[in-house]
Amino acid sequence: MARGRLNSGAKAEAELPKAKINKQSLQNVGKLLSYIKPYRAKFIAGLFFLFISSLVGLAFPAILGALIDAAQGTQKFKFIPLSLTAIGVGGFILLFAQAFVSFFRVVWFVQVAEKSLADIRRDTYFKLITLPMNFFANRRVGELNSRISSDLSQIQDTLTTTFAEIIRQVIIMVGGVILLAIVSVKLTLTVLAVLPFMVAFAVVFGRFIRKLSKQAQDKLAESNTIVEETLQGIANVKAFVNEAFEAGRYNNILQDVVKIAVRGAKFRGIFASFIVFCLFGAFVGVIWYGSVMVSHHEMNVGDLTSFIMYTIFVGAAMGSFPDLYANIQKAVGATERVLEILGEHGEDISIIDDNNTINERIQGNLSFSDVVFAYPSRSELTVLNGISFDAAAGQKVAIVGPSGSGKSTMAALILQFYHPQSGTILFDGRPADDFALTDIRNQVAIVPQDVLLFGGTIMENIAYGKLNASKEEIIQAAKRANADQFITSFPEAYETVVGERGVKLSGGQRQRIAIARALLKNPAILILDEATSSLDSESERLVQEALEELMKGRTSIIIAHRLSTIREADKIIVLEKGNIIENGTHQELVANEQGLYRYLSQLQYEVQ
Repeated sequence: MARGRLNSGAKAEAELPKAKINKQSLQNVGKLLSYIKPYRAKFIAGLFFLFISSLVGLAFPAILGALIDAAQGTQKFKFIPLSLTAIGVGGFILLFAQAFVSFFRVVWFVQVAEKSLADIRRDTYFKLITLPMNFFANRRVGELNSRISSDLSQIQDTLTTTFAEIIRQVIIMVGGVILLAIVSVKLTLTVLAVLPFMVAFAVVFGRFIRKLSKQAQDKLAESNTIVEETLQGIANVKAFVNEAFEAGRYNNILQDVVKIAVRGAKFRGIFASFIVFCLFGAFVGVIWYGSVMVSHHEMNVGDLTSFIMYTIFVGAAMGSFPDLYANIQKAVGATERVLEILGEHGEDISIIDDNNTINERIQGNLSFSDVVFAYPSRSELTVLNGISFDAAAGQKVAIVGPSGSGKSTMAALILQFYHPQSGTILFDGRPADDFALTDIRNQVAIVPQDVLLFGGTIMENIAYGKLNASKEEIIQAAKRANADQFITSFPEAYETVVGERGVKLSGGQRQRIAIARALLKNPAILILDEATSSLDSESERLVQEALEELMKGRTSIIIAHRLSTIREADKIIVLEKGNIIENGTHQELVANEQGLYRYLSQLQYEVQ
């Protein structure tokens, strides 16, 4: 029945949300169950063996009763007189048969569940990585990861265990009640008049105890949050002499935990007393009433033994249904969340690598024509308002302006992460929609301010720009990016593992690996998004040299805060609040005494 712990030190389990089971939710489950179709032969065979195994299991109480009757010199099956040996051998044969079918049933169910779940995981992951950026802007990574892990694990448990267990328990309960009636109608009516109500009471009481347990765990989690916040901000706590305040906060939460845990313990005691007295009392009552019937020669001792065993089977089956139903609800909820992802409209990108090769070459001419854009999640806020500019192939175009003016948004639009509400982005004089999405992204590279490296080796991270690159090509790209010297200084050189998100490397080193990656890609259009803004002077010099090498012969869109890095740009575009308010060369813009560029330039030189 209920196994919820109310010990305040017990680890709280993450409860998956449950969904209501109705026609719509069952249709959703049906959609996901379509993944079983390729393996339906084994699934049907597993169901058949499950049915046989459950029926064989129901035979054992009868065999036990027959053995007891035979030992007393009476025959349970008068039409087939059997000796003790024959009954015992028959029991072992049935046991072997059950073991045989159970083995294949378990193996086949697991094979079907694992293979179909692998297909669901694959399709869910493939769908996720081909969804547009707007999808990820509105969701947390942890939430999406939970759908791949927790939700699909719940579905897996349901397919491998819960589904089979429900069928087994239904067969045991229905078959058990029928066999109870065959053994003794009087005793069966007595049991059915009492047992369901006691099981229902135990289930409801158990849920109440689990609810109290969850309250205790929630309070304990609050106390842990206080500890975490206090220790993370210990300098502030001490600076403001708030040790007593934090101690009081923590003590109040602990007192609440104790109150809930003690209250729960009282109900646990009541529940334990109920189990001992009522349920066991019911079995004692059945045995007592059955013994009276045996004494009146209304049934044999073996029949009474079989009846008691069947009563235990039926009671256990009834008691298991609430938990099984709760698991089904969780699986239905998990199914809905997974189907939500599978139903999303993804980008036109194939998951087959050979289908994503470049079909149309881009020379590097880039134009924005009256582009108006607002992020879908904040449609009321226009980020770019009528942006128009041209960048000829091979030109260096810098974009400057205050934070929030729309500079990085322009980079996202060039990469086709988002699409403007109006206006057109053109590549080589043709609208972006005329090109395959993969053609554009294969020929545009970005070096961001915050470089994300994957947790593999340096060589693997550089090769991410061109997966089929040779080792010589990777080393050559690293040399051109001023990265070879620091890479070879490591004991494992290019096989050095960079750690999660590249934490084992400095900012400048990560930037140069990102530049090497972009060099290997050899793009027609290059985007530098604040690529040197967070580096020290020496790292900036090395990265700037690498960037100069990277920008040779290709269109470069340079987003920069440090205006000293863009003096040589062919064109500088000044953005403010989503509008282009100035454009020209460095000399032209500095000459404008009322211009924003001149003001920003003076500010930086005064600070320096």
